[in-house]
Order: sequence, then C-alpha cells, then structure tokens
Amino acid sequence: MDVSDEFGMEAADDLASFEVVNLSNPGLPDLSADVDGHVPKEKTKLKTKLVSVWNNVRYGGWSLKSKPRLSKSSPVCLLGQSYQLSYTGERESFRRAFSSLLWMTYRRGFPPLDGSALCSDAGWGCMLRSAQMLLAQGLLLHMMPAGWTWPATHHQTKDDLEVVDAHMLDDSLRDAGRARRRSLGTALDCEPQEERTHRRLVSWFGDLPCAPFGLHRLVELGRASGKRAGDWYGPAIAAHILQRAVSASELLGLVVYVAQDCTVYTGDVLNLCGTSRSDLSVRAGWKKLVLLVPVRLGSDVLNPAYTQCVKRLLQLRCCMGIIGGKPKHSLFFVGFQDDQLIYLDPHYCQTAVDVKQDDFPLESFHCKSVRKMPFNRMDPSCTVGFYAGSRAEFQTLCSDVTKALTSSEEKYPIFTFVEGHVEEESGCTSDSIAHIKTKGRPGRIKKRSSTDDFVLL
Repeated sequence: MDVSDEFGMEAADDLASFEVVNLSNPGLPDLSADVDGHVPKEKTKLKTKLVSVWNNVRYGGWSLKSKPRLSKSSPVCLLGQSYQLSYTGERESFRRAFSSLLWMTYRRGFPPLDGSALCSDAGWGCMLRSAQMLLAQGLLLHMMPAGWTWPATHHQTKDDLEVVDAHMLDDSLRDAGRARRRSLGTALDCEPQEERTHRRLVSWFGDLPCAPFGLHRLVELGRASGKRAGDWYGPAIAAHILQRAVSASELLGLVVYVAQDCTVYTGDVLNLCGTSRSDLSVRAGWKKLVLLVPVRLGSDVLNPAYTQCVKRLLQLRCCMGIIGGKPKHSLFFVGFQDDQLIYLDPHYCQTAVDVKQDDFPLESFHCKSVRKMPFNRMDPSCTVGFYAGSRAEFQTLCSDVTKALTSSEEKYPIFTFVEGHVEEESGCTSDSIAHIKTKGRPGRIKKRSSTDDFVLL
C-alpha cells in the first residue's frame, strides 16, 4: 500500500514533494543466480534482499510530505504542554517543541544485523523505532535543560505548519511546499555544549553494532524474549528490551523500571533508584527514573471508556509518550487535539546516517510533519512512559498519575501504584493498593496474551 494512501492524503501536483527510492542499488542480487541453483542459505539471502528492496520502495518511495492541518479553535496538547495555535507565539512554540522531538524511522544501508542478511528494518522494525523514540524522549529530559528546543527549528520556514479554522478542515489539502534540501543540522556556524550533547545523544541510536541504543543492540537484546531480526515486536517486549539496553549501557544516573501486570511497586522503584523509604533527602543517591507501563486498553479494539484517561495521561508533564499504534503498525503518540492523537511515524525509510562522523547531519532525526489519527483506531496494546528526575518528582508522579487514572467514567484504573515489593504482593492488604478496589467494585480478571505480557482490563 502506498504511504500516501495509508494516511488518506491526496496527491499533490508538485513533484518536488515526492522522494522516490533509487532502485539502481549495486547491492541488489542477480535474479539469474537462483536459476542456476544455490544452496538454501543463498536462497534465503536472496529472499531477504528482495523483501528489503520491496519494503524500501513501499516505505521510502512516493512519500507525500503534506502540511499538517491543525485547528486553531481547539488547544493542542504535546507531552504535558498545551498550545493555543490561534496565537502566533504559541504556534511558534508548538512548532519548535514538536520539531525538537527525536524521530527514529526505518533505515536502509546499515551493516547487516547479527544472524541475518538484513540491512534494513523496513516492514518489521517499527515497534523498535517507536521504542527508541520513547527512550530518546527520556534521555532528552535526563540530559538537556528544561524547555530545550533544537536551534535549527528557529530557522524553519513559514509553511512548515498550517493552522486552519475549524470549518476549513473538511476542505481539500493544499499543495505541499517544496521540501528544503539543505541540512539544518550542519548549517549552524557553531555548536554550543547543548548541541554537542544533543548530537552525542542522537549518536547513541545510530544504526551501528556499537551504538548502545541502536537497532543492532535492541535486536540482540530481544533474543532473551525469543525475538530475532525480522520479527515483529510488541510494546511490552519493547519495554523490557529498553530496560536491558539502559542497564547494559555505560549511561550513569538513569534507570528503567517496567511495571508488572499493570502494577508499579513503589518499594521496588525506590530500591532501583538507590533510595530507601526512610531516606527523606530529595536527591540523596537518587538515580533518575524512566517508568514504563505496558497495558492493554481493551480486547481487540480500544475501549472508548479509556479515551479520556489516555488524554489525561498525555497532559501530564511527567509523561514521555505512548508507544502503540495500529495492529502491526507501531506509532509514537506524543499528544492530541480534540479526538485526534498526534504521533511520530517511523514508517518512512531513510538512508542510514554514519553517526561516527563529527558533523553528521541531524535533520533526518527530527520531523516537521504532524500526523493525526482518531482515538478509535488506536490499538489497545501499548506502553506508557513517565520520567522522574528526583524522589520528590516521583512522589508527584504517583499522585498526578493516580488522579489521571481515576474518574467516574472508568470502572477501575488501567494500572495502579502499590506500596511495597513485588514478592510481597500476596501479603498486601487492600489498604496498600491505591484506587484499585472499592466497595462493590469487582477486581481485575487477569488473562495472558499469546504475544505479550499484558493484563486485560
């Protein structure tokens, strides 16, 4: 399926809006070789390369870069910050904030993944790319100053974002403007310390075996979950892979906690972060926390009762985003407007960037095009990410998230915070569980998914 058809976009007359993959790849196999008869291993490599070429065409060619269409009559929420686009200043602030998010997409032309002949993840690696974006957002919060935006976004052209009145949203899309070819990431005359940190952070996600959070490393760590290159990864498995990647890296001062059975055990979190319940110091020994919570918000489709809950979570400043998407089509959700989710899409195949170069281009790791999708198309399987930079922030996180999870609309929250440790679960009293059961309210029925470790609510 053409990418433009998949997102319901109309074709533009401006041919500069399209980028077509060059199929004259010197690495393409000789199709006549199969006629002569090769061993099964060679046939497997041939099939792998053909599939890779097809995915590169599907996700890398004929991609329409259309203007995003956002209403100025409704506020836009982007990771805990609200923007009213009818005001020029807030519109510019939204543009800079969105374009500063790190964007991880399919790549082609990187070294073969260990144990395979795959040199591209097009067609199967979207969940791992979404997971990279979630972790990257946590690292931005961990390493960059509050409110940081990429300086290159300050030089964007006026037509990068289109804001329209509500009554105009049903009109046909205007022709997309010509894409600029100049690298903003290398156009800056100087690189202050923040930009060096930004570039170093991006390099950690490079498509090289040595990159601590690159695709090669994530695929390697996925073997513990029975996954290999070419497999599709679920949001729960992706969360555990991120936990292993951070734990195995040399990154200091950051830990990842993955909730079990939709339950966050605060005692385990405090131990992981290096503090005890009796330590009243706000920052004494605290390691900054990335909290990942795999959940399932329905059986086959999203339960509409959880739509408002998802909105409230995305409105929290501690929320890093949500990895999920549509069935077999992962996306990274970062906000919403009205009943439309705003997301970053990994389904765009770009050439791998050599991040070992000192001045490698950065613009392919940032996206200017805002995508939207109705809530009712969201797959119920997802992982929600949160960040806490101190013990005080974690306490605030627990309080704010609990409030967001509980309302008169839902029968029970999608996940809970429990005091204590996971091994003490059998001995917990009802008082130790925050907002999980009340008088006359049924408990949760746990059911294992065949593909992911989820609790059906």
